Amino acid sequence: MGLGGCIILIAAGAILTFATDWEMKGVNLDLVGIILMIVGLIGVSTFSSIARRRRVMVPPPTTTVVEEDRHRPRDGYSDGYGV
Repeated sequence: MGLGGCIILIAAGAILTFATDWEMKGVNLDLVGIILMIVGLIGVSTFSSIARRRRVMVPPPTTTVVEEDRHRPRDGYSDGYGV
């Protein structure tokens, strides 16, 4: 069940608990509404914890730095062509 389904459960439970005054023989609609709200809240908390685990930041792989051979300063003798 996704986040939308959990929110619908919470809304339906709140409507049954607070906005209706129906009387059904053998069914307590207030209790059914409270149960739906609790199930919706459990679903929202479970969904958010799973979504948080999926968004774990993985550090980018480190690149190795290879130093290039730098040219030595040319003083006339180090390259073998000096006078």
